[in-house]
Amino acid sequence: MVNRHYDTFYIAGFTYWDGPDVFEELKVGVKLTLEAEPTNGYDPSAVKILFKGTMLGYIPRGQNREISKFLQLGYVDLFSARISRVNPEENIEEQISVTVKIRKKD
Repeated sequence: MVNRHYDTFYIAGFTYWDGPDVFEELKVGVKLTLEAEPTNGYDPSAVKILFKGTMLGYIPRGQNREISKFLQLGYVDLFSARISRVNPEENIEEQISVTVKIRKKD
């Protein structure tokens, strides 16, 4: 199965959530979960990024709209999200990069 690259971004709000608490477990290739949050008071297209149930932050605003639409329509298995870069030397908001791919339909 070949997956297609959709987007790559840093996790928005990483310092405000629990990402720093699990930083040592965040390695390149680690699978993440995406979850739409349409009730978010700041952004109705908000998409949470979770690692084993731990809130890491969000897909950045401006890059979340299309993914949010599909997730809200129930297409939760359409996307695959994985850590693509970890750099503890960077500014904390740019330490973790995530790549989202669209899964090819069987």
